[in-house]
Amino acid sequence: MADESGLAGLNALPEPAATQALLACCSAPEWARAIVAARPFGNEEELFAAADAALAELPESEIDQALAGHPRIGARPDSAASAREQAGVAGAADTVHMALAEGNRAYEEKFGHIYLVCATGKSGAELLDILTTRLGNDPATERQVMRTELAKINRIRLARLLGGAA
Repeated sequence: MADESGLAGLNALPEPAATQALLACCSAPEWARAIVAARPFGNEEELFAAADAALAELPESEIDQALAGHPRIGARPDSAASAREQAGVAGAADTVHMALAEGNRAYEEKFGHIYLVCATGKSGAELLDILTTRLGNDPATERQVMRTELAKINRIRLARLLGGAA
């Protein structure tokens, strides 16, 4: 969308089109609606602040919808965005892929949702180390860590939506 029109283009989009564009960044409908309602934005930082604030206010059911929009770390990416974000996993050794798959299963069993991490720029081994560390968290701490990671991913995707080099 916004390669040519950036923030001004997002500000000018009709509500349904803006909502659809934002759902490509984060699949929580309430989040997308909150961003649309907060327009216009004067700069990217205002957009990012609104995105962070909207995410902080989301009920757990909406966070679950946001998580549903992400593949498991190490699984086949379901979108170009996910493929780009998980590029560091693609060349990982088979042992790392197998350990990520096992770690994902253990994580989901413990926390009841997928392991979400901002994977951009991280290798498969780094993502496995982060997963292993986070398995030691209690559920409340992990839920907060996951929300923080989701905010990072949202910012990267928003910047890309606007045509930035995130």
